[in-house]
Amino acid sequence: MLSEPRSGRLAAWGNALLSGHVSPDHTVLAIVGDDAVHRVEGLPGESGPVGLTLALGRLRTLGVSALRVALPAPGHPLGLSGPPEFNARALEAEEAVICHGAALGLVPQAYEVGPEGDVHAEVVWHVLPVREAPPVDVPSLGEAERELAEALREATQVLSRLDVAGSGPVAQAAIDAYRARAEGGRGQELLAPGYPPRAARVLELARRVGLLVSLAYEKRHGGAVSASEIGARGDVLRVVERTARRAQVAAYNSVVEEREKGVR
Repeated sequence: MLSEPRSGRLAAWGNALLSGHVSPDHTVLAIVGDDAVHRVEGLPGESGPVGLTLALGRLRTLGVSALRVALPAPGHPLGLSGPPEFNARALEAEEAVICHGAALGLVPQAYEVGPEGDVHAEVVWHVLPVREAPPVDVPSLGEAERELAEALREATQVLSRLDVAGSGPVAQAAIDAYRARAEGGRGQELLAPGYPPRAARVLELARRVGLLVSLAYEKRHGGAVSASEIGARGDVLRVVERTARRAQVAAYNSVVEEREKGVR
């Protein structure tokens, strides 16, 4: 299942702060979430790690006007623009944040600390130089929504034929919970203030598709017994998962997309 990446929280709430929708204190609380603390290392002008509040303020003074998300995977450098050193760090973490307005990127590194029974995560964001170039393979929000709906329809048909779609009471309960949340209009909570409702809808659908893919993987090969059926199943799941990640990135980056449309 596509979980909420730390880069998504940093970009979403960082964008809300940069656009004046939320206070610094509210922003930091939302970004940290269930983690213990977040620090930023390698920030220009700072000799050591600093807290999120200071880091976000410093990024603003450096010219950062918005934040983008990258969610790369092996063979799919989604959202990256180089250089190779940054891409390698982002690929290892499977996520990164790219600054809009300054040639900087942030890659998270999480550490588990604390005694047994009281383990918590501390996160260090490493600031590195990035290449100012269009990010790789990031669709517009409208494109992502259309691709995701189409991929979901095709995957449902193929996986149902191969008897590998999620089933059973636990799977159905998970799917029903996602549907109820979407229909109840709570998808906006997935993003920070200032994001368009369509972005929340796309992100919610991407999460739901990720859930279905996760359930399909948990069922292993399902009813697919021949080598060709097993291969077809894997191909479908990989395509749908990639499409869902593209949609996830498009949703988080929609604020920047809207801003660029206004400039043109």
